[in-house]
Amino acid sequence: MNVVLVGLSHKTAPINIREKLHFPERQLPEALELLRSRYEVQESMILSTCNRVEVLAQTSNLPEGVRRVRDFICSFHKVSYDTLREFLYDFTQIDAVRHVFRVAASLDSMVLGEPQILGQVKNAFTTAQNVGTIGVTLGQLMNRAFFVAKRVRSETTIASSAVSISYAAVELAKKIFNELKGKTVLILGAGKMSELAAKHLASSGVSKVLVWNRTYLRAVELAEIFKGEAIQTEDLFRHIERADIIISSTGSPTFILNKDDGQRMIHLRKNRPVFIIDIAVPRDVDPEINKVSNIFLYDIDDLRNVIDANLRQRQREAQSAEEIVRQEVELFLEHSRARDATPAIVTLREHWEAIRREELARGKKRLGELTDEQEAALENLTQGLMNKMLHGPISELKRLSRQPANEDHIAAIKRMFGLKE
Repeated sequence: MNVVLVGLSHKTAPINIREKLHFPERQLPEALELLRSRYEVQESMILSTCNRVEVLAQTSNLPEGVRRVRDFICSFHKVSYDTLREFLYDFTQIDAVRHVFRVAASLDSMVLGEPQILGQVKNAFTTAQNVGTIGVTLGQLMNRAFFVAKRVRSETTIASSAVSISYAAVELAKKIFNELKGKTVLILGAGKMSELAAKHLASSGVSKVLVWNRTYLRAVELAEIFKGEAIQTEDLFRHIERADIIISSTGSPTFILNKDDGQRMIHLRKNRPVFIIDIAVPRDVDPEINKVSNIFLYDIDDLRNVIDANLRQRQREAQSAEEIVRQEVELFLEHSRARDATPAIVTLREHWEAIRREELARGKKRLGELTDEQEAALENLTQGLMNKMLHGPISELKRLSRQPANEDHIAAIKRMFGLKE
């Protein structure tokens, strides 16, 4: 099992770096195919969310595998490694397994215990399966990761209170306006994040929810759920001044709102303040808009203070969740080592059985014609000698397979007995 993971997250890189490495969903099949064909990665999947971009791969050589995945990330996004060096991390083997389990269980999320990440990991896995870049190694690893996430949610209360980026955005809006009663909210984008934000806003007493989306019918669907109003795609700037709060998460590759749009909006609002939360990656709103008087822009990184308050409530449960991850990492590696050792044991027996039969046939020729009893005695003698000779190395292979870091010892035994790596 040669597993490597290379990536960055909200813990290591600011949003302006993360958005440079974002993989749009439509480009994932192309990226996975490129990783397999040009970079000779045997298995792979790509997880790309607002808060992290990670490439998980199974390779024939660990150091070379890390280098190839790094080269792929830099080349695909046309960003130099020097630009990314301080932000990227890489994990191999047991560290990669532990990281994957922690991510799936939401122990590495900006909002500890948030439920969205598991769905995102499953979607990334399904995409890779459809492309054909998931094999035995990553298949077993990811299925175990999903089981670990389920254990964490069923055996702890880490996700007992629904918290997400969209929830944190609404909490921030409450702090700024004291209360949301009587406020008009404009949702830009009708995806899952926007739907969650609208759900939290509706329960917080806003008087009006406006929904705009590049696909108008989707805007209508979301608006109907919350008894809001859908805005025609081309009519955004006829209605934008109505909004006291704007929450944007569209997935657009370019800015939807810029500084000029902000100046026009404030003019139409007669200088009444507007609060904008941009939870999209790449960002929907040009940061320059913050220079316009009475516009208060917050992006996904600005939500940290709200999120930190929720983190403190979940730390105690996180300790129990981390113990579950520790147990599952050890169990997975024990099973993995056993799977790795089994082919070696089978090959060892087959290799020496072939040698035994060859030498037995050669000996029979020298001895001449033998009785059935003599042939049986020779068969039993050589079989017994082989079993005694292999008992030690086979027992050692089984023992080593239960330990977390014995690949070198197993490889040495293979070489000693003439087995190919």
